[in-house]
Amino acid sequence: MDTTSAEKRTDAPLTTLSKADRTRRMVAVGIGNFMEWFDFAIYGYFAAIIGAQFFPSGDPTAEMLSSLAVFAVGFISRPFGALILGPIGDKFGRKTVLMITVLGMGTITALIGVIPSYASIGIAAPIIIVILRLAQGAFAGSEWTSAAAYIGESAPTRKRAIYASMVTATAGLAFLVGTVTAAVLTAVMDESSLNSWGWRVPFLASIIMAVVAIYIRRKLVDTPVFEEVERKRASNTLEPTSASAKAKAFIMTLAFAGIFGVSLYYLITYMNNFLSTAAGMDRLDALIVCGIVMAIYVAFNPLVGILTDKFGRRPVLFTGLIGLIVWSIPAFLLMSTANMLLSGIALTIFAFFVACTAVVNNVLLVEVFPASIRATGSAIGYNVAYAALAGPGPLIAAALVAGTGLLISPAFYVIVIAIIALAILVPMLKETKGIDISHG
Repeated sequence: MDTTSAEKRTDAPLTTLSKADRTRRMVAVGIGNFMEWFDFAIYGYFAAIIGAQFFPSGDPTAEMLSSLAVFAVGFISRPFGALILGPIGDKFGRKTVLMITVLGMGTITALIGVIPSYASIGIAAPIIIVILRLAQGAFAGSEWTSAAAYIGESAPTRKRAIYASMVTATAGLAFLVGTVTAAVLTAVMDESSLNSWGWRVPFLASIIMAVVAIYIRRKLVDTPVFEEVERKRASNTLEPTSASAKAKAFIMTLAFAGIFGVSLYYLITYMNNFLSTAAGMDRLDALIVCGIVMAIYVAFNPLVGILTDKFGRRPVLFTGLIGLIVWSIPAFLLMSTANMLLSGIALTIFAFFVACTAVVNNVLLVEVFPASIRATGSAIGYNVAYAALAGPGPLIAAALVAGTGLLISPAFYVIVIAIIALAILVPMLKETKGIDISHG
């Protein structure tokens, strides 16, 4: 395909969008995306407390594993949510799904904050937690991919990656705020108060964010690309997508979304728990290190977006994959010292490679799927990868340490997933920079 002509065709329906309109779209998408990831952040940072509250066994390791298992449960329902919400996005528009997901996630996150503990209602407590996590996962399953599609389809062709980086940076910002929230609560509250009710406060706050997000998103109109697809449907000129093209896009999505999810959840959920438990660092010190690294990670995202728009998707993605393969073991060796400076260096370098996979993931979710099946295809591929690989990542990491006694053992999982992703994507992924995303 001729890149120049592709860009012209892509830009044609987008000329009606002003810079101010694109900015409003990013803000509207960003606030809902922030809310989704804020929940995951606070759940990860309070995993030890949640484990003790809802899965008491007297063994901190067992309680932590139980809590992380419930964290993983939220990913099992993601593909089912994608099967329902993805087709809605392709039929009724990206905006419709963005409204549904933010309302669902906000309500359920707030409900998690009011569930009585095991000590109060017994076995009903963990059962309710699992049910809510399953429902939450179903909504979250389409929030990220719908946000990626909405922003990607609204962006100028030559700046698609930098726009996509705003979605990933928003997620990073949510984890930063989640880290700061956890650190502040840990610092100002005594242990008894934090364990009994303090951890619930940020969960309850999500309902406020949901109301704000809905208010902002209600004024959105759909993307020019979706409107073009609707015109083609009405005139029966929509190009069909072959089964082989769908299968290829799905396999590639499993690869690039899988390694993105695994590395991201290591960075944002597991590393804090690793430092404060397995490595033996003071919990507040671990939160400070992770908070600083998350701030750096947020800054990395637009930088990676600029690099991706300039040099292409393949070079940046493969830099991230190879970096994760090479750096994961040294990173865990440095973190195992429980030294704040060495741990910060380890995580900062790791965070850059995660940012490479994050930004390119969001661009490719838009560029490897035809417009008419983009919401469905990207949501299913992304969420199957998350359910199978990313969601269980923190649990697998904790289990590896518990089972082997090796503090570097969590690195093995990241390395294996990165090698598999590299083996799939090197031969299958063609450079997609500048392609027409309004076709099909």
